[in-house]
Amino acid sequence: MTLSEVIDDQFLTRYRSLLDAEDAAFDELEHAFEDGDRMHFDQDLCAWRTAVEKKLRYLHRLGVVSPPTISA
Repeated sequence: MTLSEVIDDQFLTRYRSLLDAEDAAFDELEHAFEDGDRMHFDQDLCAWRTAVEKKLRYLHRLGVVSPPTISA
């Protein structure tokens, strides 16, 4: 299957949803950082990383990107 066959309305809708989730998680992370709230920062960092990994897994499953890797 070619990339042009993968990218359709369903792909774009799902990808937009994953991007929105990542963006929302990053906003929370940013607020915790700015507030100096370490406990929430750690939780929000985990949530943001999870959102990024979920997006990358989706793209990998469709063959758009290589397997996701995020180092701790």
